[in-house]
Amino acid sequence: MTITRVPTTAEPGETMYQHAPPPPPVVPQRTQTSWLGRGRWYPIVVVLSAGILSFVPFVHAAVRTRRPLMQLTAVLYTAAVVAMFLLIDTDRGGGGAIAALMIIAAVHSVLIRPYVWPSLRGGPVADPAVAAALAARKRRQETRALIAGDPQLARELRIGRPDLPGRQYDDGGLVDLNNAPGWVIAQVCDIDRAVAEHIVRVRMMSGPFTTVDDVLALADVPYPLWDRVRERAVVIPI
Repeated sequence: MTITRVPTTAEPGETMYQHAPPPPPVVPQRTQTSWLGRGRWYPIVVVLSAGILSFVPFVHAAVRTRRPLMQLTAVLYTAAVVAMFLLIDTDRGGGGAIAALMIIAAVHSVLIRPYVWPSLRGGPVADPAVAAALAARKRRQETRALIAGDPQLARELRIGRPDLPGRQYDDGGLVDLNNAPGWVIAQVCDIDRAVAEHIVRVRMMSGPFTTVDDVLALADVPYPLWDRVRERAVVIPI
């Protein structure tokens, strides 16, 4: 009778397969938005208070959005509530005014929710990185307008000189090709250091540049880099 030995460890030439433990069960996470979230409570407050607190949703919306029109709406509803109490005190048809105010405010409070929470509109939520990049681009456009209108002020604000200490003005990420050192030009424009140093040498030999396109032509900047330099560079008169 032959007894077959069952190895407890892998023999030479054999492979031990260790089965990974099964993954833990996925527990559904509770959504952060409750049934009262994102303004669902707006009409509820209006109806349950019989219109007395109809101004509350609009005050909340005005605080969150900081829009002048929303602030005006909150003021108008607050004034309507005060007028409603005056009608009740003078017994001049206050009941009808209460009902009308409650209905109008309840419907209106539902309509303003997408303005307070833009995700309710069904469109894509803006990526924070994209929003920051677009804001910086707009800032650069505004700064270029400032340079064109007041170059002296641009120099005082140290626009395009991130290498200088004590800067407080946000130029959106610009570099001044007439004054900045080569390493700063390379870093801000995201170009090779050799290209940036060549721009500085041409600047020293030919004098200050007049436009960014002059830099591209005189310094013989490689064409694939032109748009990159135009996006970040400015020339401030010396």
